[in-house]
Amino acid sequence: MSATAVKAPPAPQGQAVPLTDQADTRIGLRAFARHTGALVRRNLLWIKQDVESMFDAVLMPIVFTLLFVYVFGGSVGQALGGGREEYIQYVIPGLMAMMGMNMAMGVGTGFNQDFQTGVMDRFRSLPIGRSSVMIAKIVVELMRMLVATGILFIVALCIGFSVESVPGLFAAVGLAMVFGIGLMWIFLTMGVVMKSAQAIQGMGFLVLLPLQFGSSIFAPTDSMPGWLQAFTDYNPLSSLADAARGLMNGGLPVAHDIWVTLIWSVALTAVMAPIAIHKFRTKT
Repeated sequence: MSATAVKAPPAPQGQAVPLTDQADTRIGLRAFARHTGALVRRNLLWIKQDVESMFDAVLMPIVFTLLFVYVFGGSVGQALGGGREEYIQYVIPGLMAMMGMNMAMGVGTGFNQDFQTGVMDRFRSLPIGRSSVMIAKIVVELMRMLVATGILFIVALCIGFSVESVPGLFAAVGLAMVFGIGLMWIFLTMGVVMKSAQAIQGMGFLVLLPLQFGSSIFAPTDSMPGWLQAFTDYNPLSSLADAARGLMNGGLPVAHDIWVTLIWSVALTAVMAPIAIHKFRTKT
């Protein structure tokens, strides 16, 4: 009796058949770029339909700038040897570093919400690169970060901030974006493994608040206790904020802080990106 080929039963009508984990390896670079571009467009159209999703990028820079400058500017500015004007020059580069962290949390919550609505199940059934879904999220979040940074500097200029070096300003923005990418991979992983957007926000604030306030973003670290100064020395946000100040205002050595920020950014991306993509592929 001759052997006959056994065919797998067809998938039910309207139900997509998931691809294997080798899907990414069968997709060329041009197709991958095309898929990523289509997903970026999809995410931008979603923002256009849900304008409220931009409230954090628009309002957060305004609220934080006015709050810290006019509540803490006088006292902290005196400690810096000046007044509120001195504090404006100090805190604005630090707030720019903080924007990347707050925007990074948004990419995790948005990613999780797409899972809850079933959109990600549809994406994972399509013949597209798995990582293109995440990269598209990062690209759109970087655009939101640029919007937030632009609004931050408009407000800062209105209240008296001055930039000593325009090339240094662009370099500082680029450095903040590179660091933001590393953070986004962390929150993308959280978006896959955690059950709800509220859980991601709660965990995010528990992590972000100590990093933000245990740094040189809002105030110099000289008056902090010794144990906290040791923490700020290894806090990448301190390196990013100090590098941004040196690049924009001059007068400070920046090479060490730039290298520390870049090393942190590369390390976070190298460790968390493969984990996030693997968790996305295997999530049930």
